[in-house]
Amino acid sequence: MSNIPPLDLKRQYQAIGADVSAAVLEVLASGAYIGGAVVQNFEQQFATYVGTQACVGCNSGTDALYLALRAMKIGPGDEVITTPFTFIATAETISAVGATPVFVDIDLATFNLDLDRVAAAITPRTKAIMPVHLFGNPVDMTKLMAIAERHNLVVIEDCAQATGAKWNGQQVGSIGHFGCFSFFPTKNLGACGDGGAITLNDPALADDLRMFREHGSRQRYYHEAIGVNSRLDAIQAAVLQVKLQHLDSWNQHRATVAARYQELLVNIPDIMIPQATPGGESAWNQYTIRVIALPGNDPAARRDLVRASLQSAGVISMIYYPLPLHLQAVYQDLGYPVGSFPHTERVSHEVLSLPMFPEITFEEQQRVVYALKDAIENTSH
Repeated sequence: MSNIPPLDLKRQYQAIGADVSAAVLEVLASGAYIGGAVVQNFEQQFATYVGTQACVGCNSGTDALYLALRAMKIGPGDEVITTPFTFIATAETISAVGATPVFVDIDLATFNLDLDRVAAAITPRTKAIMPVHLFGNPVDMTKLMAIAERHNLVVIEDCAQATGAKWNGQQVGSIGHFGCFSFFPTKNLGACGDGGAITLNDPALADDLRMFREHGSRQRYYHEAIGVNSRLDAIQAAVLQVKLQHLDSWNQHRATVAARYQELLVNIPDIMIPQATPGGESAWNQYTIRVIALPGNDPAARRDLVRASLQSAGVISMIYYPLPLHLQAVYQDLGYPVGSFPHTERVSHEVLSLPMFPEITFEEQQRVVYALKDAIENTSH
């Protein structure tokens, strides 16, 4: 019996391969590989999809965050509040512009920033909040924007895992001042390589972002700032144009898969199944459970045994993220000791992401759940 992977891009390509190949071949034949009409058309289509006036394509989701910070002139001496339970790119970009990431603990149910703790972290140096819609589950943007407006702070939404997610019916990436998206192949809207985009409602700032992504230049060979080379290439834009037409359908399938998991897992003891933020519509980039640790043991031991048991049964799971950012070697100078963020540290020992992709079958999900049930029973003491 074949393994069930965490995601299966081959199945996606089999369904749309002819259209993707035709779009790519058209770009190859055109000779226009950087910029041009294909990239501009995708930017317009993605802005329309998200519901913003502008979209600026770039090389990655990481660069999208970096460019948004640069556009707001955030740098040395400034602080940006974010979560320690995310991929390092979120905090890394804050450090890359010379600012300081300030971490706030998460909510145990949603894995997202605990907004009740954000206000206490605001200082006179705070310039922005960078919420992460983790695993596709939207942050309560109504509450967050109220905090930001009260303190005159910029909101940069990290939407890397949440393309198509909604808060109160509105697309994430259209609520804050900037929406920053990743088109890494594993995302809900994934390219066949790296890619990213920034969405916003300020045309002047969009011009600044385009300047920064082009070596600080609005006119070729004339430079007004130290920029970077961060362009979305035409082949990736062509792939994304094809895939964007299917995104809502894929996300609906993801929601169906998640609902099936909720039903199948409800009676399995010692796990916590993910909860969508009330008022939000998750994009379900991952389906992440918590395996409750046994008292008196290494807190990650049971989760790791369960994962190994799943793998032996042909079910490949993932761990996002085993070591929180505040405990990473690179951030020891920030002075956050073990115990600083107990919710974050707890879930880092318990999270386990089960196979999640639109094409997974009900039978495969049943196999996942049977294997998980056995693994939980075998590690219950």
